[in-house]
Amino acid sequence: MSERVITKIENHVATVTLNRAEKRNAIDLEMFAAIIDAAESLARDNRVRAVVLHGDGGHFCAGIDISVFDGNGSVAELTGRMQPRAGSAANFYQSVATLWKELPVPVIAALQGATFGGGFQIAMGADVRYAAPDLQISIMEIKWGIIPDMGISITVPGVIPQDKARLLAYTGRVLSATEALEFGVVTELSEDPLAAAHALANEIAGKSPDAIRAIKRLINETWQHDPAASLRREAELQMAVMAGENMAEAARAVGEGRAPEFKDPS
Repeated sequence: MSERVITKIENHVATVTLNRAEKRNAIDLEMFAAIIDAAESLARDNRVRAVVLHGDGGHFCAGIDISVFDGNGSVAELTGRMQPRAGSAANFYQSVATLWKELPVPVIAALQGATFGGGFQIAMGADVRYAAPDLQISIMEIKWGIIPDMGISITVPGVIPQDKARLLAYTGRVLSATEALEFGVVTELSEDPLAAAHALANEIAGKSPDAIRAIKRLINETWQHDPAASLRREAELQMAVMAGENMAEAARAVGEGRAPEFKDPS
C-alpha cells in the first residue's frame, strides 16, 4: 500500500502531496491520520518557511471516502474521533483542515479537478488557493444529509461572504473555476496551479521568516471569533444529524440512484 501523504522539503519549502490518485485522493481513515501527521511534523520543523499542498493525479481531493462511515469502527470509536484531540480545539476530522490554518507558516493550495466536501474544507485551511481551469469545487455534504464539519466554521469566515457560504452549503452546488473565483473561494486561476503555488512559496521563503510567521499569527488571531467554541458546535450538530433517520435515507438514496424521501423533523 502506498503512502497516503508524501512530504518533501527543499529550499525551506515543503511540498505535501495527497497520494491516492486512484481514488481521486478521497480521504479514508489512513489518509486522515497521515495528513494530521504531516501537518504536525511541519509545525515542528523550523526550516520550513512555506508549504505547498496539492493532490496527486488530476484531482485535489474528492472528499471523504465512504469507507469512513461503512464498517470502519464502532459508534463509540466514531464518537471518540468527534471529540477534541489532546491539546487542540479540533477533533480528528476537523484537524485535517484546521492544522493548515494553524501552521505557523503560509500554506498555498494548488487545486484541480474534483475538490469536493472534505477536499473543499482542507483547501479552505490554506492561506492562498490557486485553481486550474478544470477545477470543480463544492461543499457537498448536503448530498449525504450531513453538515460540513471539518473546520469550516473557522476557515470560511473572512474568505467568502456569509450568504455565498450559505448558498453553497444549502445546495451542494458544484462551482467551476471561474465561478469559484467570482465567489472568492479561490485566490487566483492558473493554467499550472502547482507551479504558481511553488513560485509564491519560494517568494515567501525569501522573506524574513520571523515577519511572515508574525503576519500569519496576526491575521489568524484578529480575524477569528472563539474558534474553540465554533469547532465544538460543528461536532455537536453533526452528531445530532448523523443520529437521525434522514441522514441514513440520504445515503441510501445516493447508493440506489433515486430521490430521497425525507421525514419531517419531529
